[in-house]
Amino acid sequence: MAREFRTVGVVGLGTMGAGIVEVFARNGLEVIAVEVDTAAGERGRAHLDASTGRAIERGKLTREQADELLGRITVSTSLSDLAPAQLVVEAIPESLEAKAEIFAAVDAVVAEETILCSNTSSLSVTELAVRTKRPGKVVGMHFFNPAPVQKLVEVVRTVVTEPDVISDVEAFADSLGKVPVVIGDRAGFIANALLFGYLNHAAKMYAERYASREDLDAGMRYGCGYPMGPLALLDLIGLDTAYEILETMYRESRNLMHAPNPVFKQMITAGLLGRKTGRGFYTYEAPHSSSVVPDGETPSPELPEGVTLRDVSRVGVVGTGTMASGIVEVFAKAGYDVVVRGRSESKADGSIGTVRKSLDKAVARGKLEEADRDAVLGRITGTTRLEDMADVDLVVEAVAEELDVKRAMFGALDEICKPGAILATTTSSLPVVECAAATQRPGDVIGMHFFNPAPVMKLVEVVSTIGTSRDVAATVVEVTKKLKKVPVRCGDRAGFIVNALLFPYLNDAVKMLEAHYATADDIDAAMKTGCALPMGPFELLDVVGLDVSLAIQRSLYSEFRQSGFSPAPLLDHLVTAGRLGRKAGHGFRDYTRS
Repeated sequence: MAREFRTVGVVGLGTMGAGIVEVFARNGLEVIAVEVDTAAGERGRAHLDASTGRAIERGKLTREQADELLGRITVSTSLSDLAPAQLVVEAIPESLEAKAEIFAAVDAVVAEETILCSNTSSLSVTELAVRTKRPGKVVGMHFFNPAPVQKLVEVVRTVVTEPDVISDVEAFADSLGKVPVVIGDRAGFIANALLFGYLNHAAKMYAERYASREDLDAGMRYGCGYPMGPLALLDLIGLDTAYEILETMYRESRNLMHAPNPVFKQMITAGLLGRKTGRGFYTYEAPHSSSVVPDGETPSPELPEGVTLRDVSRVGVVGTGTMASGIVEVFAKAGYDVVVRGRSESKADGSIGTVRKSLDKAVARGKLEEADRDAVLGRITGTTRLEDMADVDLVVEAVAEELDVKRAMFGALDEICKPGAILATTTSSLPVVECAAATQRPGDVIGMHFFNPAPVMKLVEVVSTIGTSRDVAATVVEVTKKLKKVPVRCGDRAGFIVNALLFPYLNDAVKMLEAHYATADDIDAAMKTGCALPMGPFELLDVVGLDVSLAIQRSLYSEFRQSGFSPAPLLDHLVTAGRLGRKAGHGFRDYTRS
């Protein structure tokens, strides 16, 4: 039977510590909170007052409940006052030596059976355990910020932690209404080990001026459904904190994906730490404010000097698959006349039929009037003749993801399309410049990467090659806005923005599973609960398809040649075994075919 805790201690009343204190007190526990001096203790009290005040305003607590909660908290400046505590959580800043000193001091004043926990997000719990006389009773108990809201708690065992201690802490976390995942002691644990490689890669893209901060963040928000973009999240975490976590992870892993990009050190030295200083990747209204204000990097809504938009009223779509049909629907709904070309009449008719079914569903749900549906369908023409693309202003190629096929198609379109027509490819992984090189008009060729399903997903990556004309890029951005989509601009390299950030993270998750560090269920739970992602990495891999994921990962590794991008052997083995995800009925999990 799990041990019951009634009196607990917390050392450190910063943002995290105060949040943990509040979680404990909300659950009826008596809490002894210790800070370094009276002023720090008062700041901690102010954190608690502000947090409970917000809960009262939102109707989550009554004034009486808040007073009872705060009445269960004793704030002290002496570690000796922790003597009655049955469990103590250390929540001071990420310094191994400072934490080790606290552990040694607390070890000397609490009872022999008291469990000592660290809220560290990246440091070695084993290093802290060996500084005490009770290494078997030391664990990591990593809460996520803000602790009263976030559900995940990573319970970190060392090689000497007693099994009963792990069981007791896991049950304790569950009793607090949290989702505990039990893992071994390695830098970053689950969530940070996967999250910070991704954040570091985004910072690298920004430092290389591959894409703007706004486009990097919009890409992940609208392309993956993430609650925040990576650079906005780094500003929230604090660049100094992020740097320390990455440094710790790199020292242990020697994985270049974890080596902090030099932009961190430069910004930290300049005092640009994120929201807490009022400036980081973005500029904020004031220190600790979440309101972003314009600065020198804010994109201008005006067209660049000397750029004139091209007229686009008639659009061609080459291809009749799911993606092509979705793109046809998007353009026709936005008022464009659309010619869809299929290899046969049945394929062209089938594509229009797919659009009709989609529009009929919208009518049935009351989202579209019948007259509007008929008007949209009236703007779509099917053909089997590529020559019917001769008078379109923009043609979007959406054929098979094979370079030879695409190059042949662009060569043919180059001969047929009128001068000034824009030739776009929807490729998600092939070099756009290869399509451009198959034409005599490389300046007119661009990537226009829609996400699936095109009628639903908001993001379009607008990919310029080294030769794409500025007016072509500007025109495609404006056309994308007219489609009620979010355009993000980037250069022509493997993965563009979204896949280049997403798939190394997914690959790292596979490597974590491969190493038996955590189960697929725990890894998925950690990323959904701790990072508020819409899907865990293994859920997402099974949806995307393991064969598709492996192909994208191989293309990234081929381009960047970093060992961290090398596809996980387990991913390769599953594909070889035919476990391709949901479409095959088996992937990282087994599915019941309907």
